Amino acid sequence: MLKLDPWLEKYLAYLKYEKNLANNSIENYNRQLTVAFNKLDIESWSTFAITDVRKILNEARKSNLSARSIALRLSAIRGFCAFLVQQDQLSQNPASSIQAPKQAKPLPKQLNVDEMHQLLDIKEDDILAIRDKAMMELMYSCGLRLSELANLNIKSIQADNQLRVIGKGNKERLLPIGRIALEALGVWLKIRPELATSEEPALFVSMRKNRLGTRQIAKRMKLWATRQNLEQAVNPHKLRHSFATHVLESSSDLRGVQELLGHANLSTTQVYTHLNFQHLAHVYDSAHPRAKKSK
Repeated sequence: MLKLDPWLEKYLAYLKYEKNLANNSIENYNRQLTVAFNKLDIESWSTFAITDVRKILNEARKSNLSARSIALRLSAIRGFCAFLVQQDQLSQNPASSIQAPKQAKPLPKQLNVDEMHQLLDIKEDDILAIRDKAMMELMYSCGLRLSELANLNIKSIQADNQLRVIGKGNKERLLPIGRIALEALGVWLKIRPELATSEEPALFVSMRKNRLGTRQIAKRMKLWATRQNLEQAVNPHKLRHSFATHVLESSSDLRGVQELLGHANLSTTQVYTHLNFQHLAHVYDSAHPRAKKSK
């Protein structure tokens, strides 16, 4: 490994100064590559081959690493090898043709309708409670991502009770705002000037009179789950998933939910949502001509 160390150092420097990766990400790459190449016995990187990559992954499997961890290690090796190809140390990337192990995709949990009512039934009337209620009502009403919620401006509220959202890939979509969310927003907007200056564009602001950040939003939602005596923790993603699940259960319109969520691919929506079997059976019984009971 001593002969190979200089190229690892160059790669880490490349990630830092060229790719502008965060220190934590660079440390993770360093850790993965150091473990991967710890027992590697080659004279130069030019001889590093697909058999070496497979050997590294087999060792990882013998160590009982999870599929996710193995995939992460393979990804780190791919990135490093791509760098070596750029630097003319390798003629081709030996890791590019190896498939990562399939990972189980656990479905995100959601709050049921009663739990959502419990969370949003906020009786307190101080300025932060009013702000947080409006914030959570809007997120649940529109199925927003955390970043979308944090980036909302006053001007995001459009005519005809619509919300203009800039999502992933800078794609814009217009979403209907529900009646209860509109009411909560109206109460918040009346007292918002107590926290925000006239020049501040952000819809939701902090006690410091600037835009409320994503970490602060997540922290406030977690706090309200405790205050409202919910048995499970609450995070912004859970509110978005609850929105998707509840709308899909009521409408069975997967394409419509896809549009509301801003998903580019329908497959993403299918993973994101999970109808229970009883509901699916009801939809099937009422819709399929061979399932309908004869009169």
